[in-house]
Amino acid sequence: MKRSLLILNGPNLNLLGTRQPEVYGTTTLQDIENLCVKHAVALGVSVVFRQSNHEGELIDALHAARGTHNGVILNAGAYTHTSVALMDAIASIQLPVVELHLSNIHAREAFRQKSYIAPVAVGQICGFGAAGYPLAMDALLSWLGGDDA
Repeated sequence: MKRSLLILNGPNLNLLGTRQPEVYGTTTLQDIENLCVKHAVALGVSVVFRQSNHEGELIDALHAARGTHNGVILNAGAYTHTSVALMDAIASIQLPVVELHLSNIHAREAFRQKSYIAPVAVGQICGFGAAGYPLAMDALLSWLGGDDA
C-alpha cells in the first residue's frame, strides 16, 4: 500500500513570500507545496497539504489523519509555543508527527524557544527554510521504516 503523509501548516503560513521575508524568505506556501509534491513523487508516496489559521481546524485535521495517513509533518507556526490543545491532539492520534519550522526557533526570541509540540513529536526540523519540508518527509519515512508501516 502506498504511504500517505499529511503536511499541515498553521497560522500565517499562507502569507509566506511576503511575510517577514528577512526571517522566512520569499518562497510562498504554494512553492513549498509544489516542492513537497515533487519530492513525494520521487519517493513514491502521496501527500496531502493543508493550511489553516484556526487552531480547531488543525486539531480536526490531526484527528482525521488517524487511519488515513501514515504520519504527519506539522508546522504549527505560533501555536507551537502556545497550544496545549495541539499537543494533546498529537498525543491522542497515535501517529508519528515531525515538528517543522522554517526558521531556527532556538536562535530567536525566548518565547519561541519553548515548544509544546516537541514532547509529543518524533523529531524536530528547524532553520532550513523551505528545504526543511523534504528533509522532514525523508526523516518521517525513515522513522516509519519497513514497507508495511
